[in-house]
Amino acid sequence: MPSPVAATSAAPAAEAIRHYSGKLAFETDCSDVHLALSHGQQDFVLLDVRGRNAYAQAHVPGALSLPQADITADRMARSWPADTLFVTYCAGPHCNGADKAALKLATLGYAVKIMIGGMTGWADEGLAYAHGRESGSVEAAA
Repeated sequence: MPSPVAATSAAPAAEAIRHYSGKLAFETDCSDVHLALSHGQQDFVLLDVRGRNAYAQAHVPGALSLPQADITADRMARSWPADTLFVTYCAGPHCNGADKAALKLATLGYAVKIMIGGMTGWADEGLAYAHGRESGSVEAAA
């Protein structure tokens, strides 16, 4: 009798490649974001889409505060070129704010990925937080 793991057959390799390639087109993780930021390879805009007070209490260093409810066509067009890659995050796996923000950005024609894990994942990785309001934030410019 097979284990619960093997009871359902794994997908054929070609299907697995399509699935996981597709998944990586929609997601990144805290470790990859941290690595990019710490090596000066920020070819994306990292958006903290939680509320402004939550951002001020703690956020990923280098993230801009832009609550998902504040993402509008006008604001985005004034602030970033159409070919900008955005990475959104929220509180964590229990929060869908990053998904809502990603949907809005995609609807506006922007490339977007979600940082899976959000603040919870960042904490789980033992990575440092920034605190307060950053001068480069969309919040400060709005």
